[in-house]
Amino acid sequence: MSDYRNVMVYAEVTSESLSPITKELLGCGKKLSNDLGKELCAVLIGCNISHLAKEAIAFGAQKVYLVDHPLLENYQTDLYLWSMMKVVEKEMPRVLILGQTSIGLDLSPLLAFRLETAVVLDCVDLSIDPDSNQLLLTKPVYGGKAMATFLCNSKPQVATVRSKSMKPLEREGSRKGEVIAFNISLDSPNIRKRTLGKVAEDAKGIKLEDAEIIIAGGRGIGSRDGFKQLEELSKILKGSAIGGTRPACDAGWLSTTAQIGLTGKIVSPKLYIALGLSGSSQHMAGCSGSGTIVAINRDPRANIFKEAQFGVVGDWAIILSAFTKKIGDLLAQ
Repeated sequence: MSDYRNVMVYAEVTSESLSPITKELLGCGKKLSNDLGKELCAVLIGCNISHLAKEAIAFGAQKVYLVDHPLLENYQTDLYLWSMMKVVEKEMPRVLILGQTSIGLDLSPLLAFRLETAVVLDCVDLSIDPDSNQLLLTKPVYGGKAMATFLCNSKPQVATVRSKSMKPLEREGSRKGEVIAFNISLDSPNIRKRTLGKVAEDAKGIKLEDAEIIIAGGRGIGSRDGFKQLEELSKILKGSAIGGTRPACDAGWLSTTAQIGLTGKIVSPKLYIALGLSGSSQHMAGCSGSGTIVAINRDPRANIFKEAQFGVVGDWAIILSAFTKKIGDLLAQ
């Protein structure tokens, strides 16, 4: 590839609609394409998803490549990779961005390998250098203790972007764009991996990734019953979710799907309330993108106080009880 052009977004689909991260990527991609003076393209892959092309345009895409095929109903690494490669080879984007999701983390390194380029994962900011017109990729390093900006000279420049780190554009149904049906030949022998079935996650309330407020507990909570006190606060704070550290999840006090950290989920809520957790680098790597961190811990030397904007030293159970009552009184006014 020699004539690289445009910015491309892989538009992920969740529950027959554009996923929130896709809308965020389109907002980010639109800014990048404007700075480069190029078009913003989106790639939609799936089955019976043609109606989502207009939705992608409404959120900023100028051109949507639609790969619609019965074999693409469920995510399959081989088929989705094949489909993406065919679109990329035709469009030849200079920038290709995906979400920091299970699919994005699966596809991005495979795409980069086949395109003989590099990939930067878990970015929280993307911008165009005005002098070189190169993509600058910023991501947390050292467990979220510092930010590093990378520049890749090979093209296309591939990146995954952390959820909630970018803002979507306002939806405008009047936006115009081009929808290109991209027909490719797919057959079952191309599939080396198969989905044998799906098991729906037994989750109550809002997902951690979508929550604007997260109440997180660590080993210091002490038991499953302790987390019930966190649930009382969560009921009062609408739009909140409960998460925990790896030790808390390993102990069975929370589901493993609620684990936050380097080996768990990456979250970026507006408010992160941390109770009974030390703030290890592994955990902070999962929540360093939070807008405001409030820490409650009995150890004044706990690392979490170095990361938090607000902190209280003391017994979390006593403080949480008073905190919950005060929040309830304020919201009742």
